[in-house]
Amino acid sequence: MSSQQPRYVKMHDNDNVVIIANNGGLPAGTVLDNGIELREAIPQGHKVALTDLAAGDVVRRYNVVIGYAKTDLPKGSWLNEHRLDMPAPPELDNLPIATEKTTLDPLEGYTFEGFRNPDGSVGTRNILAISTSVQCVSGVVAHAVERIRAELLPKYPNVDNVISLEHIYGCGVAIQAPDAVIPIRTLRNIARNPNFGGRTLVVSLGCEKLQADVFFPDRFIPIKNGGFQRQDENIALVTLQDEENIGFEGMIQSIMRAAEEHLIVLNKRVRTTCPISDLVIGVQCGGSDAFSGVSANPVVGYATDLFVRAGASVMFSEVTEVRDGIAQLTARAASPEVAQQLIDQMRWYDQYLGRGSADRSANTSPGNKRGGLSNIVEKAMGSIVKSGSTPIQGVVPPGERCTTRGLNFSATPASDFVCGTLQLAAGMTMHVFTTGRGTPYSLKEAPVVKVATRSDLARRWHDLMDINAGRVVDGDATIEEMGWELFRYMIDVASGRKQTCAESLKIYNSLALFNPAPIT
Repeated sequence: MSSQQPRYVKMHDNDNVVIIANNGGLPAGTVLDNGIELREAIPQGHKVALTDLAAGDVVRRYNVVIGYAKTDLPKGSWLNEHRLDMPAPPELDNLPIATEKTTLDPLEGYTFEGFRNPDGSVGTRNILAISTSVQCVSGVVAHAVERIRAELLPKYPNVDNVISLEHIYGCGVAIQAPDAVIPIRTLRNIARNPNFGGRTLVVSLGCEKLQADVFFPDRFIPIKNGGFQRQDENIALVTLQDEENIGFEGMIQSIMRAAEEHLIVLNKRVRTTCPISDLVIGVQCGGSDAFSGVSANPVVGYATDLFVRAGASVMFSEVTEVRDGIAQLTARAASPEVAQQLIDQMRWYDQYLGRGSADRSANTSPGNKRGGLSNIVEKAMGSIVKSGSTPIQGVVPPGERCTTRGLNFSATPASDFVCGTLQLAAGMTMHVFTTGRGTPYSLKEAPVVKVATRSDLARRWHDLMDINAGRVVDGDATIEEMGWELFRYMIDVASGRKQTCAESLKIYNSLALFNPAPIT
């Protein structure tokens, strides 16, 4: 237990709980400066009742009802998931629609050094990405990638990396089911990510359900011999079952020849000065704790506002982590049409969870609860803060591209890996990820800036965390100061002047497709 002066955080004057800020928590008998004596040991990040609570009384944090006391709890008691009943989900009818019109001054004079693509999009990295049409080819492609890195990449110094976009889709699936459109368009749009320079290399097996003309309908046309004719010089297809591929080495050589054609073109890309409006940023949280909504997420929210003011596109996500704050989101919608799109995505996901006999309460993990988050309502209030304060200009359905500048809601599951995959499909070229419990999550397709909620985590994981927002909790920095620090750091990372910790260590997670359609 901490021997420091007792410290706690209260989010709103109307709250009847606070969270303990001391590393290691505080022991029973500790007296806070408000005169309340802890009736039991309280871990760091966990809630303390400020008043006597009778069974059924409202428990309020963020000035929001996060639950009801299950039993009588005197002030100074520990409130956790076992002592709270969760509220019912908010209805999706009679919500405030586009009632808040926050206006912030434009932010001018900021640029970054990016890779301009033929279609006008801009990448933060210059990567050769090899798409796979089916999981069956992943092992061969992985071997080819290692050969390309060792034998070809040194000849093309302007190319940052060669990666495979491996996944477990493509065959053994109900590919014509209505919801199958989601994983298919996700894979198609990931291949179009601006960090890949407008070049697409597809490796297929040949007999899978996700044939080239389904993967890319406008870029491949079937021909009589069962193959495909490409309609775009920027795309290439290698089919492992083709007769000219003799043995394993034949397959590898086919992939390497196609890869070198792309490397020659990508190597000609150079960084040029671009406006901040060319950035597409995804923000996300994972391994959250009770400090996520106190330090890291508010810092990201401040930086989000800065990027939006500078004209960038910023996406926040995770349907179940905003569902309980839907009224906040519809009120911030830029128009009634955007508000209705938000409602439609929430309703679709409610029905999706219902088909699996689950609800939003399945979201909160054991680690979240150990970090002080009692339920999804409390977690949602801290999660939404990442979106800042500007109007929501657009809603991106799962697997679709983001086409609207400003703040967007990208409708994704809350799973870290699925969310990141869908944000890549939406065109994200840079990712910001906050964590309190700690997770080494990262992506090879785009740089991921990791923000720690607590100084203890930042110290222990000094080589995994890029920004320590725990300084806000410690009283050593303000949210505004940290927001500007994150903003400037992200510009340096986008420009290639700095690498994130994960990039330096070369640790990456695989793609994780959202596939609500049946697997056969």
